[in-house]
Amino acid sequence: MNIQVSPSPIPNSNAVSLTSMLDRDDYLTRLLNQVMATKTEAWLQELRQSAANWVRHSIIPTTREEEWRFTDLSSLRKVQFNVEAENFASLEFDILPEAANSRLVFVNGVFAPELSAVSDLPFGIVVSNLAGLSAVEQEGVRQYLAQAEGAQEVFTALNTAGMTDAAVVWVKKNVVVETPIHLVFISVVGETATISQPRCLVVAESGSQVTLVEEYTNRRGAESAEEEGVYFTNAVTEVWVGDNAQVSHTRVEWEGAEAFHIGKTAIAQARDSRYTCHAITLGAKLSRHNLEILQTGEQTQTTLNGLTIISGKQLSDTHSAIALNYPHGTSDQLHKCIVGDRAHAVFNGKVFVPKPAQLTNASQLNRNLLLSSKARVDTKPQLEITADNVKCAHGATVSQLEDDEIFYLQSRGIDENDARKLLINAFAAEVINQIPIPSLREILLNTVNNLKSLTNE
Repeated sequence: MNIQVSPSPIPNSNAVSLTSMLDRDDYLTRLLNQVMATKTEAWLQELRQSAANWVRHSIIPTTREEEWRFTDLSSLRKVQFNVEAENFASLEFDILPEAANSRLVFVNGVFAPELSAVSDLPFGIVVSNLAGLSAVEQEGVRQYLAQAEGAQEVFTALNTAGMTDAAVVWVKKNVVVETPIHLVFISVVGETATISQPRCLVVAESGSQVTLVEEYTNRRGAESAEEEGVYFTNAVTEVWVGDNAQVSHTRVEWEGAEAFHIGKTAIAQARDSRYTCHAITLGAKLSRHNLEILQTGEQTQTTLNGLTIISGKQLSDTHSAIALNYPHGTSDQLHKCIVGDRAHAVFNGKVFVPKPAQLTNASQLNRNLLLSSKARVDTKPQLEITADNVKCAHGATVSQLEDDEIFYLQSRGIDENDARKLLINAFAAEVINQIPIPSLREILLNTVNNLKSLTNE
């Protein structure tokens, strides 16, 4: 594989002594002690210990930091979380027909083999949890796991420090996988608030193609009521896209109404590679998704489609960073937010185009629809360009439903509530319809159609 792996930004445990570090944040230290209670084999334990060193001299971000000034984590700090190791073999959840025999399921961060199915996969692809890999496969994983840029960020390091297992998808050279791979992470609410830290590693070797669905939920099934309860999901996904490889990645977050969700998606794209991400955010009391793209070769194509739909008092924050470091790169980003009631959406998108990245073509657009006079959005699309031969554009819009459009639909015999719903669905469908899995498109469109809170002040 032609991806060049740089040394991990997390310092080696031999270089930084744990006893020499200061526990700067008591709350973070308590979380760290919870997630590090389980021991693992030596190579993974060393990686975890190195990450723990970073956590011990870090603090939970506050609104005084520019990257977090609209996202207040004080409500997170008020909750004492515990690790819940119990598995639930009889748990019900939605199965995508296209991926009925190609899924991995984790419950509260623990691999659930009884709920997983990997019997319908072609030769040349490995879909497994970390513990289920052979010694040779684990040796390959060690080259990539926790090696992505930004590994020292506090929540990413916390995830690494507590990592005991991971979902691994490895596609061999020139293998085209027609079947979507479904990675399901379910949180089951217990008697106390729980923390789980899902980890994904995706490696697509040169010339390969794969489609992924990454889902975070606490749903027990389409006909069951969603469970309520406080829990914290701290997720990290690393995607390595080799030369001329193609990865289509759909990420769906619909956590419970009282949940906290912080996720990192780090992608490294080699020469001539193509990566597409459809990021859908529907749930959680507070959610944050950090999406980071690093171009490691020329002529890459990056497509990012995002949709956030929130209401009540939800807060959803999307931060993206695209580093186009080589010539002839192309990136196209569209992120949409539908915000109702007193909800608050945040979008901060950065595109970096340094001098070596000549002939780059990059576009970024954030469109926001406010459904209430008390709904709020903070948007900040950014371009940082030092190359002088590029084509780049960015923009943001904030609007409400137009009275003229509602009146027109009413004049055709549609009542006001249905008219509003039609306009909202049309706004969301531009992103949802690009998801390559029909059953998931249908589920999401039905979900949007049934969100009654969005059509009422």
